[in-house]
Amino acid sequence: MQEGDLIWQPKSNVIAAANLTRYMRWLERERALRFESYAELWCWSVTEIEAFWDSLWDYFGVIASRRGDIVLRERRMPGAQWFPEARLNYAENILARGSGGQIMLRFKREDAPLQEISRAEVRQRVSGLAATLRALGVRPGDRVAGYLPNIPEAVIAMLASASIGAVWSSCAPDFGSRSVLDRFAQIEPKVLIAVDGYRYGGKAFDRRGIVAELQAGLPSLVRTVLVPYLDANASAAMLRDAQLWREALSNSASDT
Repeated sequence: MQEGDLIWQPKSNVIAAANLTRYMRWLERERALRFESYAELWCWSVTEIEAFWDSLWDYFGVIASRRGDIVLRERRMPGAQWFPEARLNYAENILARGSGGQIMLRFKREDAPLQEISRAEVRQRVSGLAATLRALGVRPGDRVAGYLPNIPEAVIAMLASASIGAVWSSCAPDFGSRSVLDRFAQIEPKVLIAVDGYRYGGKAFDRRGIVAELQAGLPSLVRTVLVPYLDANASAAMLRDAQLWREALSNSASDT
């Protein structure tokens, strides 16, 4: 085998059904741009940068209250500003896609069966948590911090924060309090969303003591939301100004 030898190529029906192929057909139909190969498309995308990204906005149907006329303010790195006049919401664009019954999240932890959550369920939970955050005074530009593993609750909390324009930051629960405070103290979060603990390699790690330390080191907090991840019956009683995750989701749904 030598450099340049073709090792594998997808079948013609796979190529025809690919999203990239649909995009190339869309460009020909909507932009009068025809490319005979991926190499031609790539060359155009890196030379006609503004036209390429402008086309992607339309092709993917980005939802925005304002788009603006400028795609790229200046071709320089670092410092490039994309769509500087645009006003949009990340969570809205994510949650508006697909049907309500479509599975949006699949999650498997080592001590439980596979969990599937539909788009309708995610939207409902995001809406409930967003309503709670608003009631706590979280506004655009405020910070919400997560002390969470990669679980559905982390995705829902991130989307709820983004839906109201808040800034989301997170750390894994295997981090100690010092390293987490080094990060979170800089951004002064208004709300902390944290797990009671986690299980790894068959061992249980209770983190409620660490969460209490985080509370003590973050005077900006007005509320802590505890996710009972290690123990389904975990209580938030040992934490100040805290409530359980299910309570935070039960707030009256509001637009996200």
